[in-house]
Formats: sequence, structure tokens, C-alpha cells
Amino acid sequence: MAKIHVTTTINGDPAEFLCEPHETLLDILRDELQLTGSKEGCASGDCGACSVMLDGRLVCSCLVLGAEVQGSEVETVENIAQGDKLHPVQQRILEHGALQCGYCTPGIVVAAKALLDRNNDPSETEIRYWLAGNLCRCTGYDKIIGAVMDAAADMRGEAS
Repeated sequence: MAKIHVTTTINGDPAEFLCEPHETLLDILRDELQLTGSKEGCASGDCGACSVMLDGRLVCSCLVLGAEVQGSEVETVENIAQGDKLHPVQQRILEHGALQCGYCTPGIVVAAKALLDRNNDPSETEIRYWLAGNLCRCTGYDKIIGAVMDAAADMRGEAS
């Protein structure tokens, strides 16, 4: 079967690639485009380690075919920090010690940023609900939730 030519925007930059019809967006990001921040934890959409933004929606890149992103905008964890300046979610995750092995962290960062872009004053319950699709096998979730709450306060200009 012939490869499919895809033209898209990834992290604000034009991108194009060839892919097999069965290749996932996660495969393309990691193997073709060398954007290795997104991780494959389950390949079934259950863990959130591969979370990216696709046309403003949070998705598991393991469930999206590479060919489906034709003409779309994709944002990965590599685009969250601005140069050397970490996003408040990233900074607070570090400060709270809300990561251990780090495998789930890219997906959690993308998901938390997506939430805070929509609602910069979420309740703890809303944060827990929003991050429910992200599994962490090391830290538990309290430090992650606290980090997101403090990042929200930072984004509102409040001292935490």
C-alpha cells in the first residue's frame, strides 16, 4: 500500500511527512519527527502518556492515525516551555516533586496546561477529573494536583 503524504502544523511550524495508513500520530511524532516527549504507555488510550493537543482538543496520540492530522494543528509537550522559561505547570511539578520516573509527566503537563488554558481557577475536583485519563504509577496524585493548583494561582497572578 502506498504511503500517505500529510501536511500539517506541529508546535506552530509547518510539517510534512509520509506515513503508512496504519501508523499512529504517536509513531510519527517519535519515529519520523524525533519529538520523543510523548510516550507510549499502553497503545490503547488508557494511560495518557502520549497526550497532545490536536486542533485545540486533548487527545491520546496513540489513538489518532498519522494520516488524520492532514491540515490540523498539533501541539506536543516540546512546545509547552518557551525557550528556557518553563510553563507554570512544569515549574510547579518540579517544585512539588510531583514526578519520579517521569514517564507520565509529558502527558500530565499537556493535559494540565489544556485545563488551565480553559479554566485558570479550577477546583481540586475539576483538576482530578481533567487528569483522570493520565495514569501515574510512581508518585500518587496529591503532589501532581497540588502542583496544578499552584500553577493555576501563578497564572492568575496570585501568590500560592
